[in-house]
Amino acid sequence: MSNIAVFGAAPAPPRFHPLPQPLQLHRELAHWNRARLAPRAPSPDWLGELADDHSMQRLEGQMVEACRAAVFTRAASAPRDEEGFVAWFEALKGSGPGENDPLFPWLAGSADLEQMRWFLLQEVAGEAGFDDLVAMTQVKMPNQAKLELARNYWDEMGRGNERGMHGPMLARLADALDLHPTIEGTVWPALALGNLLVAFATNRRYAWHAVGALGVVELTAPWRAGLVAEGLKRLGVGKERQYYALHATLDVKHSDDWNREILRPLMRDTPEAGRWIAEGALMRLEAGKACYDAYRAHLWAQRVLN
Repeated sequence: MSNIAVFGAAPAPPRFHPLPQPLQLHRELAHWNRARLAPRAPSPDWLGELADDHSMQRLEGQMVEACRAAVFTRAASAPRDEEGFVAWFEALKGSGPGENDPLFPWLAGSADLEQMRWFLLQEVAGEAGFDDLVAMTQVKMPNQAKLELARNYWDEMGRGNERGMHGPMLARLADALDLHPTIEGTVWPALALGNLLVAFATNRRYAWHAVGALGVVELTAPWRAGLVAEGLKRLGVGKERQYYALHATLDVKHSDDWNREILRPLMRDTPEAGRWIAEGALMRLEAGKACYDAYRAHLWAQRVLN
């Protein structure tokens, strides 16, 4: 099958479908994602579960398409040649939505322990599991991209060492700070961020979006992670801050590798994918920006009250 056959006609703007209020929508999606991704036994009511899943998949798809509509024009302006696209993508670092947000220098230098705990509670609750997202994204990808996704996944898995696994590192930080995240106790933009990434990774029609979204996480995470690690150190958090300290450095290499081993060959061989990769990157950055806005609104309101 040729690439042209895969991509078909020129894209049209996403259609708008009314959605429930964001808080209701993203709580429902978060509960559904938690249930459907967990290992479980066969159910005698599997036909009923399929009907429920279909209803939720419609909501999920409408949510993604609404987010696509918000970035459609900007994504269309991304170059389609290899050099131009990679330069456009890398320029999102420092200039994309949510970049240089003042929340993170404040966390590094001014937040008290309770404010830092609240921030981390939101982050832990919205965490979708980068290792699982990468694993789902790599399915049937071209060989060179698949190999780099595998290397990235192996790093996320601590290269076979349980103590080095990134997900449990974050869990150890949560335990050290006595964090008990719940869906109902999480601001909806943090839930929306996780729901968006899960939607990308679990639906093959958004596989290229997943490549863009996960790649832009690697590109933009180091500066934020470094400032959070600084704040944790200032507040006396010891080795448990390893999760953020590690991502402040390791993700720099991950980003370089991602852009060289995934984006470049994809843009050489499948330039039509560039539009969807660009959409995924912008959608992830916009979702992150919404989180930072919500975090500041809460934390800085508390600062004024105190």
